[in-house]
Amino acid sequence: MPIPKDLQDAWDQSVELIEEKGDPEAALEVLRSAWGSIENESQRAKTLTLAADAGTELGMKDIRSQKTLWQKAYKNYNKSLSIDPKNKDTRRKMNKLASMMDEKSISLGLGLQMFDQGNPTPLGLLVMVASVALVLTSIKVISDSLSDEGNPQVTLDVRYVQNGQSVNGEITIEMYENEAPKHVESFLTHTRNFQYDDKVFHRVISSFMIQGGDIENMGGSGGYAAHYYGWCNGEELPEEQCSQKEYWTIPQEHENGLKHTMGAVAAAHAGVNTDGSQFYIVPTDGQAGHLDWEEGKDCSSQSCHTVFGYVISGMEHVDNISKLPTDNRDSPLDQVTIVSARVTS
Repeated sequence: MPIPKDLQDAWDQSVELIEEKGDPEAALEVLRSAWGSIENESQRAKTLTLAADAGTELGMKDIRSQKTLWQKAYKNYNKSLSIDPKNKDTRRKMNKLASMMDEKSISLGLGLQMFDQGNPTPLGLLVMVASVALVLTSIKVISDSLSDEGNPQVTLDVRYVQNGQSVNGEITIEMYENEAPKHVESFLTHTRNFQYDDKVFHRVISSFMIQGGDIENMGGSGGYAAHYYGWCNGEELPEEQCSQKEYWTIPQEHENGLKHTMGAVAAAHAGVNTDGSQFYIVPTDGQAGHLDWEEGKDCSSQSCHTVFGYVISGMEHVDNISKLPTDNRDSPLDQVTIVSARVTS
């Protein structure tokens, strides 16, 4: 479907007014007049991203309101990705903002909405256009080095019970092999060897994460690296001194700049350099930023986990699973099964 001319003109003019003419007020008027021209969710997603871009820049300029503005911007990136989860540019921008918030010790909590039922609030319109220029003129971000082309993808066929009904679905994950080569290699090898087939998501915590991948015991007490990376139960040793394959672990790659944002896929572990086959996925409302690495964080006493991929389709299943009833050990009352896992790209 073609973009309405009024809306496209508004997008173009707003970028020009901010980037070249430094007149965000005029850009605001242009966007306000074109809001009614939005015809579909794709156009709404782009507008949400522009709102988040603007909120990021406003937070840089207005230090006193920085926390609120950045939390609103983060929420709008989330909303945009819920509409268009494959938009890598939006995800890069959200990761950049998450990193900036980490540096300022600002939580990823949600602030006041810039959009209400799809319509802009007055503050949302003000925030919406102040700084598209930031991302357009300085796209060097944490994930600025990410080369998305050719990244492998893995699809998990999952089965779970929701409201008494059996549900089958697919969750597709894009693996960031340049940023976490060992974790991605191990995950892909386990997948190709059918190790994740008929395994379960054994731990589910609402608004946090869903965890699975225990290829040994299915309950969270097992799981090992698919290759020997020089680490044995978290200790750096020659392979001949690591007596069993079940002791093989993956060294940390948590300083790669990838954050625990919506759809993040990360390695579970029992301490630094003890990563194995277990992984977890952050749902749309997941609050897992405390597991990110940041400069100065002591990962020997505070948890730092390696993010090595993001869900690009099937987030509705991640979200559904995250809301399932559990027992007092956070295990789903009805089993959540990874029926099969396959490399799809």
